[in-house]
Amino acid sequence: KFNMVDRLVTNFHLPKSSLLMLVSALADREFILHAYEEAIRHDYRFYSFGDAMLIL
Repeated sequence: KFNMVDRLVTNFHLPKSSLLMLVSALADREFILHAYEEAIRHDYRFYSFGDAMLIL
């Protein structure tokens, strides 16, 4: 039996990573790009020890 999630807590990941593909499964490209633009603008930290995001 397959289940589906409707929210995800994750970090900001490297471009072209499989983890970024996971995030893209829950939101479209424009939504993800906007989130990353906001993160860069506000000096969020990326990768494993960086800031987290919640996708609802």
